[in-house]
Amino acid sequence: MNSRPSIATRRSSAHAPASLNRRFSALSTEERGHDEAAARAEHAITEEIEEIKRYEDFTTIDWVQDAAREQLRRKARRQENAGFFEKEGRLGWRRSLWESYNAGQAWIVVSLIGAAIGLNAGFLNIVTEWLSDVKLGYCTTAFYLNENFCCWGTESGCDEWHRWSSFEPVNYIIYIIFSTIFAFTAARLVKSFAPYASGSGISEIKCIIAGFVMKGFLGFWTLLIKSIGLPLAIASGLSVGKEGPSVHYAVCTGYVISRLFDKYKRNASKTREILSACAAAGVAVAFGSPIGGVLFSLEEMSNYFPLKTMWRSYFCALVATALLAAMNPFRTGQLVMFQVKYDRSWHFFEIIFYIIIGIFGGLYGAFVIKWNLRVQAFRKKYLTKYPIMEATLLATLTAIICYPNMFLRIDMTESMEILFLECEGDHDYDELCERKHRMQMVVSLGLATIIRTILVIISYGCKVPAGIFVPSMAIGATFGRMIGIFVQHLHETFPNSPFFSACGPDGPCITPGTYAFLGAGAALSGIMHITVSVVVIMFELTGALTYILPTMIVVGVTKAVSDRFGKGGIADRMIWFSGFPFLDNKEDHTFGVPVSQVMTTNMTALQDSGMELKEVERIMSRNKFQGYPIVEGRGSKTLLGYIGRTELRYAVDRAKKDQMAPQTAKCYFMPSATRHAVTPSSAAAPAISFDTMGPTQGQMTVDFSRFIDPTPLTVHPRLPLETVMELFKKMGPRVILVEYRGRLTGLITVKDCLKYQFKVEAHENPRDESALTDAQERLWRWIEGSAQWISGKVVGLSRGRLRLGDSSVEGSTVSPTTPERDRFVVEGDADDALELEDRDVGFVTNDNR
Repeated sequence: MNSRPSIATRRSSAHAPASLNRRFSALSTEERGHDEAAARAEHAITEEIEEIKRYEDFTTIDWVQDAAREQLRRKARRQENAGFFEKEGRLGWRRSLWESYNAGQAWIVVSLIGAAIGLNAGFLNIVTEWLSDVKLGYCTTAFYLNENFCCWGTESGCDEWHRWSSFEPVNYIIYIIFSTIFAFTAARLVKSFAPYASGSGISEIKCIIAGFVMKGFLGFWTLLIKSIGLPLAIASGLSVGKEGPSVHYAVCTGYVISRLFDKYKRNASKTREILSACAAAGVAVAFGSPIGGVLFSLEEMSNYFPLKTMWRSYFCALVATALLAAMNPFRTGQLVMFQVKYDRSWHFFEIIFYIIIGIFGGLYGAFVIKWNLRVQAFRKKYLTKYPIMEATLLATLTAIICYPNMFLRIDMTESMEILFLECEGDHDYDELCERKHRMQMVVSLGLATIIRTILVIISYGCKVPAGIFVPSMAIGATFGRMIGIFVQHLHETFPNSPFFSACGPDGPCITPGTYAFLGAGAALSGIMHITVSVVVIMFELTGALTYILPTMIVVGVTKAVSDRFGKGGIADRMIWFSGFPFLDNKEDHTFGVPVSQVMTTNMTALQDSGMELKEVERIMSRNKFQGYPIVEGRGSKTLLGYIGRTELRYAVDRAKKDQMAPQTAKCYFMPSATRHAVTPSSAAAPAISFDTMGPTQGQMTVDFSRFIDPTPLTVHPRLPLETVMELFKKMGPRVILVEYRGRLTGLITVKDCLKYQFKVEAHENPRDESALTDAQERLWRWIEGSAQWISGKVVGLSRGRLRLGDSSVEGSTVSPTTPERDRFVVEGDADDALELEDRDVGFVTNDNR
């Protein structure tokens, strides 16, 4: 790899005036003023181009160019300060105050964001608990109180909390009605106002932090609808959680607030630091775990996490959790509902059962990821037009199935609170701790584990705000509690066995609640493929130092089992499924091929001189490439530089507007000694703007040299592909040019790397998906036939409104102006599409050329 000076730059340096080689401090006042004016003009043009780029959707940020632009901004500020010193002689108090504010602006922004995230989290906790309880009953003293607040201080219910009816079937029907209404409302809000508010959002945020631009995904409407729809989706009883969406609305909060500050509005790299800090705060308020949130952002969300970002993430999480603790939404002094304390130690013979729980976590994650992706493929193929109907019917089905089971009927966080607790005190938690009901509890917990797993597979991904953290933890908690009850039964059946010799003669030996706690951690680790952050989150939930080692054992076993079934958790697999241009830092590849076998060779290059303006416009209109290499002459392939599509479009429009350049005007992309033009990299010489170039009477020339990048990243054709992928991961360029002895031979983008990776994976693991496709088709025909049968039965009440084949069903049409969350077009040539049959999704991308 090299980033070399262009040939034309080397040539023009020989003709540069001698004064340009002097230090800036040695220049005369006239020379310095001219240089400052040129720098200001250059900075103004750069900012105009950046303003245009901020409105380009589904493009990739070039972090190398972003760093160069930030250096230009810093230089402009230094020159402004230098001029201020000359004029005033000293730094005034207003200027000092402004400099202090500018230096501490990051901490101000992080504090504001953390406070907003904490307030929003406290509000959502209160609303979610009330909506979840209102399905079961109401408080006679104050209708707005949930059951916990209505019966504050009592152990087993109170007279103020009433069920809706004394007749249980009526309560069952009311429960189903409320669940259906909540799901319908959430889906309707998402489809009508913010399609991006559906789902978890973690996959997309990972891509955004890596540099993928998705306009509207972090906007105000997404934040508003996510905050309103999330309590409704949780209260509907769907097997979805709030922890994943907590990251989304936290990052939306950070994005909206940071847009109010010019420092972050114009700098993508600084915005990335804020978004990483917001992701940490989102996890912190969801789990009451500030340190776990920082580690989650480091381990899962960010591919670039310097020490400065870690401190800001820590501070943002601290402010958010401190404000949430001050609000005390549960009136218990706890940040989450299922926060418990364990003071009883564990025994080494229990490690065997801990390993079983760890194996379950790994198998659970692999099973859910595999089948959820198949459900997502079916949903994308057949159910895209019916998001509201799908979510509503899922909620109705879930309510019908879950109500009879005591562990599925209540909110998942409330069920975890019960499963985590020890069997001590007067409350037996609905006979969970009674010895005579153990077999019944084991059967109920086993059914809850199986049913919840199936519901998570079919529910995660529907068009409502939906996460998978808490559902997975609830599944792990039910399984772990079942194992704990089984171990407790073994001990009480064989108390004198040498296997239980470590147990004391008096008092309980086995704590089933700890098994539920470890099961929750195993399931969370298995579904997300994260380790350290899970251990810290679970530790901060319980505060039990004695259970750090069992947690590490369980998570370690889960990680080992998970890696046997594939790399990456469900967030990474959803990135792969959606076809986002994202290279994961956690993946290692050994392709054994040079970059020349993967690069694109059919490029469109521009000559450095002699091209007419109409020819340049015709080239841009014929393709959607995001940039063009600059070569020397028509027949030569000597590489001189690179110009982005946005910069070229801006330069052409400005030439036609300011210079009134005709279509026959000659375009020059490299500086010439006779024209005294300079490239953006040679800022020591005065720049020539369009305002100073008057139209000529003869053949007009237009100088585009200031808009090109004379030092693009280049590599040798024999460089291994793995090294090029590391360059994309570590440096983040949009495109890398391939040259041999100065001659352009090709270019490569992230999309080219991913295309080759998918082809290799498909070749190494060939799969016949025809059986799965046929099964999906049969299932859809059965669903369609059932809907038509139901429609025929109720035709007298509502003629044809339930017929899925009718695209006029309310809520089923897709507005052409509404951005669909599943329809992503990544920068480049729209004709160059890659269809991968093994994932049932089109990877439609545009080259970054």
